[in-house]
Amino acid sequence: MARTANTRKEDTHEHILDVASRALRREGYAGVRVADVMKEAGLTHGGFYAHFPSRDALLVEALARAGRESAAAVQRAADARRGKGVSPFRSLVETYLADRHLETIETGCPVAALGSDMPRQSLAVRQASALRVTRLIEAVRDTLPGASRAVAAVVTGTLVGALQLARALGDNDDGRAVLAAARDALIEKHDHP
Repeated sequence: MARTANTRKEDTHEHILDVASRALRREGYAGVRVADVMKEAGLTHGGFYAHFPSRDALLVEALARAGRESAAAVQRAADARRGKGVSPFRSLVETYLADRHLETIETGCPVAALGSDMPRQSLAVRQASALRVTRLIEAVRDTLPGASRAVAAVVTGTLVGALQLARALGDNDDGRAVLAAARDALIEKHDHP
């Protein structure tokens, strides 16, 4: 069965989500203002409610979009590394903690970009955030055959925390040193091809 083309409204909705998912990672939850998102999307503020019932609904959808985009990007990069004989776990760690992620917060992992703000959100946004965290833990666990969920959660916490600390230090030698130390420690402890 052939897929029908998106309607103009669906295309506009997707465009708003694209803008909002980047803004969410760049500015945080509080920085996603409806008027700003609509302006960046080239639309009027008044048109927002034709697409979303509330700002929280936008945040939930934007977070889901950001999570899917980030997971797909990490997966593509990890797949390319695995094609060169690198283990799935090492591929994930080296991709997630790559130096280039110090400057790409707008397109990076939303859990690393938003983690400390997640508990301060409305119930709907907290639930969507918890789902993103759960999916990240599951993705890590998929690369660690036989590992418990607890081990995968600790590894995930190390990945996210190292990226957050490195970004706090900046795209410089100090930030890159945090990423390198975390990569080395995780690979030494958990990479058993």
